[in-house]
Amino acid sequence: MAINEAEALAVAGCLFHGFSDGSRLAIVRHLALGEHRVVDLTEHLGLAQSTVSKHLACLRDCGLVESRPQGRASLFRLTHPEATMDLLSAAERLLSLTGDAVALCPIYGLPNESPDPSEQQTAKAGPSEWRAAEASASGREVAKAGASGRQSVKAGAAGRRGLRAGG
Repeated sequence: MAINEAEALAVAGCLFHGFSDGSRLAIVRHLALGEHRVVDLTEHLGLAQSTVSKHLACLRDCGLVESRPQGRASLFRLTHPEATMDLLSAAERLLSLTGDAVALCPIYGLPNESPDPSEQQTAKAGPSEWRAAEASASGREVAKAGASGRQSVKAGAAGRRGLRAGG
């Protein structure tokens, strides 16, 4: 049965959603070291048992982990450890190439922890608001929070591309 491009992209989106939570990524990283019980993961990650179980269920539903019984517990492992680690390595490479600019994404980026409410509003604004802010800034510095702390870039010529430079 052939899958059209839209369906293939939707399936890929579902795969990436499985990796979209930091706790799930931490679980995957631990499982890359070998099999773990839920109690082991709760100890290592400092998460509640219910939280770890919920994330393992998501990862299992996505086909990324599997389990086997061991006594009264279950041991979880990555279904395809080499392919999973290849994907995570590629993601790390991409993050290093983009200067962690994804952290500034107004939809999925890290929250702005600035105490100045006007700066928080700027960080939450979308692309059209950015263009308006850049036009009105006429050379002033526009501050935004980044993955590695506060980043400032010159508005206008630097634009959003400057955010990737880690300025």
